Amino acid sequence: MADQNEKRSTFGRAARIGGATIAFAVMALAFAGMGLFMWNMGNDISQMTRSVVQMGKDVTSMAHDMEGMAANMRQMAGSMVEGQARMGDDFARVRLGMESMTANMGQMSGDMGQLNRNISAMTQRIGDMAVDMRQMNQSMAVMTNSMGHMGNDINKFSNPQRMMPFIP
Repeated sequence: MADQNEKRSTFGRAARIGGATIAFAVMALAFAGMGLFMWNMGNDISQMTRSVVQMGKDVTSMAHDMEGMAANMRQMAGSMVEGQARMGDDFARVRLGMESMTANMGQMSGDMGQLNRNISAMTQRIGDMAVDMRQMNQSMAVMTNSMGHMGNDINKFSNPQRMMPFIP
C-alpha cells in the first residue's frame, strides 16, 4: 500500500506540478496576450493622437485659408462696388454726351436748313446777275455800235473834205 500511496503521491505531485506548470503557462500566455493587446492599443491610440494632432493642424491651416479667402472676398466686393460706381459715372457721362450730341445734331440740322436756304437765295441772285450781265452785254454792244458811229462822225468832222466830196 505504501507503494500505492507513493504512486499516488508521485502522481499527485506530478499532477500538481503539471497543473501549476499549465496554470503558469496559461497565465504567461494570458499575460503575453494582454501585453500584446495593451501594446497594440497603445500604438493605435498613439496613431489616433497623431491623426488628431494633424487634423488640428489641418483645421488651423484651413481656418487661415478661410480668413485669407474672406479678406479676398471683402476686397473683391469692395472692388465690385467701386467698379459699379465708376461704371455708373461713366454711363452718366455717356448719357450727357449723347444728350449734347443730340442737341448739337438738332442745331446742325437747323444750320443745314439755313445753309440750303442761303444757297437757294445765292443761286437766285446769281441767276439775276446773269440776266443783268446779259443786259449789260447788250447795252455794251449798243454802246460799242454807237461809239463806232460817233467815231465815224468825228472822223467826218476832222476831215471836212470827206463830208463834201464834191470840193477838191
